[in-house]
Amino acid sequence: MGLHSGGRGAMNVVRRRKAGLFGIGATVLALLLAFVGLPPWGDGGDGDGGPGVYGDPRPRSGSPSTELGWGFTHTQNSADEGKRGARDRAARLLSAARLPQNQHIMGWGADNPEPSPGQYDFEALDRRVAFMRKSGATPVITLCCAPDWMKSGGKAGSTDWSRLEEAPAPRHFADFAKLAGTVARRYPDVRHFIVWNEMKGFYDDTARRWDYEGYTRLYNLVYTELKKAGKDNLVGGPYVVMDSVGKASDNASRVRGPWGALDQRALDAVSYWSEHRKGADFAVVDGSSYTMDDRLLPDEFRATDKLTAVTRWVGRETGLPVWWAEWYVEVGDERDERDGWSEPHRVAVHAGALIALARGRTATAFYWNPQNSRAACAGCLWRNTRLADGGEPLPMMRLLTRFAREFPPGTRFERVRIAEDDAPNVRVLADDDAVLVVNTLARGIEAKIDGRTFDMAPYEVRWLKR
Repeated sequence: MGLHSGGRGAMNVVRRRKAGLFGIGATVLALLLAFVGLPPWGDGGDGDGGPGVYGDPRPRSGSPSTELGWGFTHTQNSADEGKRGARDRAARLLSAARLPQNQHIMGWGADNPEPSPGQYDFEALDRRVAFMRKSGATPVITLCCAPDWMKSGGKAGSTDWSRLEEAPAPRHFADFAKLAGTVARRYPDVRHFIVWNEMKGFYDDTARRWDYEGYTRLYNLVYTELKKAGKDNLVGGPYVVMDSVGKASDNASRVRGPWGALDQRALDAVSYWSEHRKGADFAVVDGSSYTMDDRLLPDEFRATDKLTAVTRWVGRETGLPVWWAEWYVEVGDERDERDGWSEPHRVAVHAGALIALARGRTATAFYWNPQNSRAACAGCLWRNTRLADGGEPLPMMRLLTRFAREFPPGTRFERVRIAEDDAPNVRVLADDDAVLVVNTLARGIEAKIDGRTFDMAPYEVRWLKR
């Protein structure tokens, strides 16, 4: 089975965190698609999870956009499994929301896609892709992680899930790129690809920095294969964690604020990749609002300003649209679970983070959905589909869906009048149609926003129409 942790992957900087085509018309269609460089649609390949086009993908139309907006990543437990009624409810929920969805090729709900060289097992990944298709999502695939035989000392035909977060050995970089191309051809309706995850396995413990040279070699090979698979495929990296440290740290950079300073090693990784990439359509990062030693500076709401600073710096450095593959605002415990806050508190801080990401002009951001197998699930988007009443939306889903609808990429934000004594206590974002107001206090307040006065409950998230 895939990785069972619903949280962060390995970080090595200071600590670890964890069908067929019939008839003349179909023949003409196939020839036309081949002529323009796109693979013809198939009936599911060989029917046993092997290579070939899977299922009945929707034909592509138009050029893909790098600005997908606000979506989420499927983790170990998701809505492709469980009771049928619950799965259908979740699919209808997501179909109405139209949020982009991201899935890894190995781990986080997907099995080893190539247990032995040339022997494929896409059954679990097929199921996730089928769910994304059913719910009408714009699908995104993260090309991580690698089969064991591609790793140093790894054996073909077996999977040691404890080694999931190891990078492929350099001699197998081309093999991983070939796998990436196979995945892209199997799901021709997927047009967005993220290369690897958090630069897992690419930290040089001796040099105490990221092995961005090794990652970039892998990235360039994968990029080439993905463009061969479909010239309009969009590809991005380096998906490095944008850690922050105290300003007195030896690794502190000049990119800083009340929330701390960005780790220079992360900036170096982005800069090297940007200079030496063969090509890229977007730049990918992830990170948290808190520092590497788990401090929320100067508090959990103002710490989210880091997300704005990161987005702006990466955009300037790379000249590319910026994607957030993951973003976190609540410190995890020893098991990397985040359930110490009440749900209103959690939703309010996440609303503040979304505001910060939007202010930085984020093109795409994926919420890491911490879906577990229990009835209680802090921060989950929907009730567990293994429950009879599963698939119903939870508070974070309502926030994410509304934010995506009101503030899509390219939104022109407007100034809002805020009473002077309310300014320190609220976070506000507005365009010409909607205003989002977040009470950052654990007590009720009377707020005067945009010329209106109203009461707000502790940590309330309020939407106003203009």
